[in-house]
This record gives sequence, structure tokens and C-alpha cells, in this order.
Amino acid sequence: MKRILSIDFGKKRCGIAVTDSLQLIANGLTTVETSKLVEFISGYVAREPVERIIVGFPTTMRGEESESMRYIRPGIARLKKALPDMPVEFFDERFTSVLAHRAMIDGGMRKMARRDKAIVDEISATIILNDYLESRRS
Repeated sequence: MKRILSIDFGKKRCGIAVTDSLQLIANGLTTVETSKLVEFISGYVAREPVERIIVGFPTTMRGEESESMRYIRPGIARLKKALPDMPVEFFDERFTSVLAHRAMIDGGMRKMARRDKAIVDEISATIILNDYLESRRS
């Protein structure tokens, strides 16, 4: 079975998570600069079998598209252009940053480490992917 990859897309950097080959567990992979996202994902897909890419879809509390979609859409368009045969889906990412911070606190991570936005982005990508996997099981 192929892996599923998720992206928590940000203006400066993107958190990336990936499933195991059985698509049971999501794990944080890394964080990359947004400007290098397409290059990183293209290289990863060339080395590892990936079935699809899930991208966090930021919404407001009222369920409307957030302002962030203004820079996410062009970024994802570049990714789709580089990987035209790869399915790319948006998936609700509401509260993932809050949940990432909560997971860091619950996991006993020190305050200084919790300030590292790259870790938050990677954990957020993992939460997005776990939620996606859970929605498929339902």
C-alpha cells in the first residue's frame, strides 16, 4: 500500500507528516520552507510510494475559508503542476495549532521547545493526517 502525505501549509514554512505503508499511523516527517515545498515533495514522492496528498484547509469559526487560502491556493497550484498525477485533497484543519500546543504540553515538552514554530507545524500536519485517517474509518 502507498503512503498518504499531509501538509500544514504556512506562509514561511510547511509542516509535513506521512503515514506508514499500511496507512494506519501518521507521523511527523519534517518542516520545510514554503519556497522549497514543491522540490521537497517531488523528491519524497520519487523515493517513496505516495497515494495522495492531504492539505490542511483553514476555516474561520463560522466554517468559511480563512484569509490564509489566499497564499495556500497558489502554493498548491504549483504542487499540482509539478505532480499532475498526484491527487491533492483539502481537509479541515480547524484548531490543529491549538491541539498541537496541547499535545506538546501534555507530552511534557519544555516551554522553550514549545516556542519552536517548526515543531508546531509538523505536529499540526500529523493531526491533520490523523483526523483524515479517522474520517476514512468512519
